[in-house]
Amino acid sequence: MSYQVLARKWRPSNFKEMAGQEHVLRALVNALDLDRLHHAYLFTGTRGVGKTTIARIFAKCLNCEQGVSSVPCGECSACVSISEGRFVDLIEVDAASRTKVEDTRDLLDNVQYAPAVGRYKVYLIDEVHMLSNHSFNALLKTLEEPPPHVIFLLATTDPQKLPATILSRCLQFNLKNMGP
Repeated sequence: MSYQVLARKWRPSNFKEMAGQEHVLRALVNALDLDRLHHAYLFTGTRGVGKTTIARIFAKCLNCEQGVSSVPCGECSACVSISEGRFVDLIEVDAASRTKVEDTRDLLDNVQYAPAVGRYKVYLIDEVHMLSNHSFNALLKTLEEPPPHVIFLLATTDPQKLPATILSRCLQFNLKNMGP
């Protein structure tokens, strides 16, 4: 058996397994169950509070083959692919290493196309505050008029560095530090 980092081994695979962040989870569960989805979500908080984990679970909830639900089955090909990091319609970007406007334009060139296998094409942009101003401007146009099959999940440790124009187009969730 190969070694696996504990944080990955014990990473929650659904909202019920999450510890803390009840205020965020309640809002996301209600949005999913009542079919009141926004086109862009921003998760903020310090390192290790669950921003990326919540975003991945949310992507699983959106694309589960059993239908959009706050409780993904965890067994269909979409759920398994997302858990293993190989779902073609979940595009994860580490903005810290792709800060140039060309990188953002390349990413957004494919937004107009329908999802290949999933219900939604989900763009998970981690450390979004690291994008350049030109990249933010390129992203802004898509955030203003997104296609109906696209959901943006943005995560950042430093929301003050995001332009107000981006912040105003996202549903914002501030994740709190976990107590001992």
